[in-house]
Amino acid sequence: MSRPGQLYSRRLGIILLLGVCLLITGVALGNMWRTPWVLLTEEWAAVLEIRLWRVAVGALAGASLAISGSILQAVLRNPLAEPYVLGLSAGAGLGTALAIIAGGLAVSLLLLPAAGFLGAVLSLAVVYQLARTARGTTPHTLILAGVVWGAMTGSLLMFLVSQSSAAGLHALLWWLLGDLQVFDTRLVIGVAVVNGSAAVILFGYSRRLNAMLLGDEGAAHVGVAVERTKVIVLGLATLLAAATVSVCGIISFVGLIAPHTARSLVGADHHRLLPASAMLGAVFLVWADGIGRMILFPVEIPVGVFTALVGGPFFLLLLRRHQRGVWT
Repeated sequence: MSRPGQLYSRRLGIILLLGVCLLITGVALGNMWRTPWVLLTEEWAAVLEIRLWRVAVGALAGASLAISGSILQAVLRNPLAEPYVLGLSAGAGLGTALAIIAGGLAVSLLLLPAAGFLGAVLSLAVVYQLARTARGTTPHTLILAGVVWGAMTGSLLMFLVSQSSAAGLHALLWWLLGDLQVFDTRLVIGVAVVNGSAAVILFGYSRRLNAMLLGDEGAAHVGVAVERTKVIVLGLATLLAAATVSVCGIISFVGLIAPHTARSLVGADHHRLLPASAMLGAVFLVWADGIGRMILFPVEIPVGVFTALVGGPFFLLLLRRHQRGVWT
């Protein structure tokens, strides 16, 4: 292994070890700081259970969105790509909201992720076609198409909210803002199985993803079935984002912040990039949720609002750097 490769591997080990510690301490975050050993007492058993589920959902959602962002950036060769920016999250949100209103969770455990996946796939197809020109797609046209489509689907979501009953309005609106509160443990477990399987398959595609950084022609020259690989990995990345939306609503910019941070620490090799992105995304979302419930207590900042406040300036910084031809 080369010297830079050894350095990156050591950094990956540190990220994974430190990330596990931060996820454990994330249980102590809430309306006020509670030391982990206090939560182990019988008096706090109910609180501990709630917080453990929140940390589990946050880690699942953060890791899924981060991996999805990494894949989209590699395949679309666009450093600004991520599920929220491309309109995938909004499309998945629209599909999931329709399923929620129709009582989908009472029909089948996996109906919400399935509806979200359908909405996200349609969104990806529409955005890609809108951005496509005779010379292919460019980062700016892809982002512009994603923003426009996201605004349109967002308007439809707001229409659904306006037509919801008073009883379901609060829950649906809170879900749209991003929420890690567990309303059905069966759904969380089902999505964890689906997303975990998708992540394992994507990790197996790491070598082909590395080749695709060379461009379609370069990847084809080293034996990669480019179009088939694109369909598979984009489908799995879309599934990760859609299933996440079905559990915790629309959460923005995790798929942008975590992959870029990971890339700067462990390099662009997807054997290291995917696990590093997953861990950084998990830690970021868990701590964003905890801090959002602490800083203005008793007012709780929805985690989707918190990530948007952090991710918006990050996105603008990347946009400026990309305009100067720098991808970090």
